[in-house]
Order: sequence, then structure tokens, then C-alpha cells
Amino acid sequence: MYEHRKAASVLTVVDRDNKPVANEALSVELKNHEFLFGCNAFDTALFLRADNEGMKAFFEDRMNKWLDVFNFATIPFYWGRFEPEEGKPETEITLEVARFLKSKGVTMKGHPLCWHTVCADWLLKYDDETIMDKQLKRIDRDVTDFKGLIDMWDVINETVIMPVFDKYDNAVTRICNAYGRTELIAKVFGEAYKNNDGATLLINDFNTSKAYEDVIAACLDRGCKITAIGIQSHQHQGYWGKEKLEDVLSRFSKFGLPIHFTENTLLSGTPVPEYIDDLNDWQVEEWPSLPEYEQIQAEQMEEMYRILFAHPQVKAITNWDFADGAWLNAPSGIVRKDNSVKPAYEMLHRLIKEEWTTRETLKTSEDGKLKVEGFKGEYVIKYKGREASFVLNGDTADQIITI
Repeated sequence: MYEHRKAASVLTVVDRDNKPVANEALSVELKNHEFLFGCNAFDTALFLRADNEGMKAFFEDRMNKWLDVFNFATIPFYWGRFEPEEGKPETEITLEVARFLKSKGVTMKGHPLCWHTVCADWLLKYDDETIMDKQLKRIDRDVTDFKGLIDMWDVINETVIMPVFDKYDNAVTRICNAYGRTELIAKVFGEAYKNNDGATLLINDFNTSKAYEDVIAACLDRGCKITAIGIQSHQHQGYWGKEKLEDVLSRFSKFGLPIHFTENTLLSGTPVPEYIDDLNDWQVEEWPSLPEYEQIQAEQMEEMYRILFAHPQVKAITNWDFADGAWLNAPSGIVRKDNSVKPAYEMLHRLIKEEWTTRETLKTSEDGKLKVEGFKGEYVIKYKGREASFVLNGDTADQIITI
């Protein structure tokens, strides 16, 4: 079922004198999946900037639990929060976060570069042409500042609703209507590509209807530099289930692009009532995680991850909230507010670190050769207290490893 996630390579293992390490047992272990198992990492700044020992210890515990499961982080670039005052972006702390996560082997994605929600209010004083200019310059600045640390971006977010969004006035809906949706998308993707032509650039939406398919098709016909399709799956009103998941995968895989499930939530508490159209309208003071729902959350999440991991075009799954009480105060995390782990955390740890991993002891031949087969990713090979790294990705059939 998961053969497309695996690769093989023949290693020739030599010592520091370039002599074959013959007839020896070596341990081989996957250290970092090629597949992106993600979660938002919004609490990283709280950990790095905690101003007392109690808070530092609390967020360090949360960070360690995060790092023990995930290898992929979503980093916030909501314009209204990233640059609440024009010309004063939160670049320094965000660079600090990105450097820390990179030091831990984490791949990162910036989210988002263009969105009508959490937009910068100071843009509203400008005319449409100036707003567009500032939007493109914002992309220039941030993609350039973070190049090499963040080489993946949700370039534009929720374009299906963008031109008709009417909850409040905002600069991005203005320019979406002034220039046209497809033209806006083409401009922001073109600007991101210009500043990092090797980046993975996503369009992202919660709307999984044909309307999103039509937006993507129009953008690709226009020549937009979309390199991956983002699918949000906030399931506050109930689990999608196998049938809907497979339908979404079937419809969006037709574009031949990688698919990322960018924002996944499954609750371990009571669901939002069906009559609520916009999840943001469900505001409650208490929304507890309940034991009976926690087990259901784990079971639903496991089925979902297995379906997505089995699909060859899916390259990433991001669970949105790590801890309860984040977005909308929902019980949508895989750890509780006090950092204690839920069954969903234990399930994901078991899948990623035990079932979907490669860890074995292998013996070299007379000429130091060793065939390794396993899940694609970064590996470490150990022998007599020494170790070396190699990558298993299907592109390299033969590798020489010095240990």
C-alpha cells in the first residue's frame, strides 16, 4: 500500500582509510521522513521569548512533544499581525523562530502571503493601485528575507470567497475585485516565484467544491506558477469520512500537482451545530475535551492519515492545532491545554515513529556493500560509535558512505 513512499539504495560502506567495512553489522535508521508530517508552530515564539522559568518550562515541554512527532511547521505571516504598523514587520522574531526550527531539522511553510482576512488595516487608506503595489512589495520582502529558511509558501488563501467576502472591508478583497481574481492570483504567484524560483508555492482553500477546481483550472490556463494545491479540512462539524476524502482526492488529483492537506482539525469535544455556516461565528466560553470524544478523534484521524498517506499525490498533512484552546478555543489539539497528550498524539507518534519508519540492523558483504530498503527520507547509519548520514529518495541507486 505504501510502496510509493519507499525506495532502495546499495551503499558501499568504507572506513576513513577508504577500506570496505566488510562483514559487519551496522544499524540503519530513518531520522527524518521525506513526507511532511506537519502542525502549526505558532507557540514557538512563546517558547523562545518566555520571560519566566515557569512559562519557559511549560512551552519547552510543549515544544519537545511537538518535535517528537512532526517534521514540518506552518509559520504565521498574517499581514495584519506580522506588520501591524506599516514599515515595522515582525521579521526579527520570525527569523528567530525559523532558525530554531531549521536547527531541529524542521521544514517550514509561511502562511499566507495574500489573504483578505487578518489583513493590514492600514492598507485601507490607499487606492487600489497602491494596495496592489504594496501587496507585491510585501511578497518581495518576506520571500527574500526568509529564502533558505522558508522555501514554501501559502501564496494566496481562500480565493473562492475572496471577491464576495463582505463581513468587513479589507484591502485584498478590494484589489481582487479591481483586478479580477485570476489576475490577482497570477500577480502574487509571479512575484513569489520571481523572488524564489525554487520554492514550493501553494494556493490554499477551505472550499473543496467545483468552484475551487474552476479557480485552479483558470489559474493554470493563465500560466500561474502554482506548484502545489492546498486543501483545508477543518472538521468542526464532523469528520468528513472515507467517501468525501476519496472524492476530494479524486477531483483535485486530476491537475497532476502535489496535494497538501494544509489545515486539518478533528475535535475531541462536541461538534459545532450544523446551522452554523461560518465556523468563526461559533463563540463559546468553554469547549472542553471529553474522554469519549478523544478516542473518536484518534480513530478518525488515523483513518484519515492512512487514506492520505496511501495516495501518491499527497505530499504533506498538517494538523492545525497542536494544543487545545487555540483557534476558536476548540478542543482541536492532540495535546490538552496542560500539555498532557491525548490518544490522537499517541496514535500519530505510533504511526510516524514506529509503523511508518525504517530501523534495522544490516550486515555488509565482503566488499562493504549494504542494500537498504525503506521509507524515503534522511537516514543515519551507525558502526562502532561512529555514524554517517545518507538520503533514501529513489534518485540514487548507489552511494558511497564513509564512516
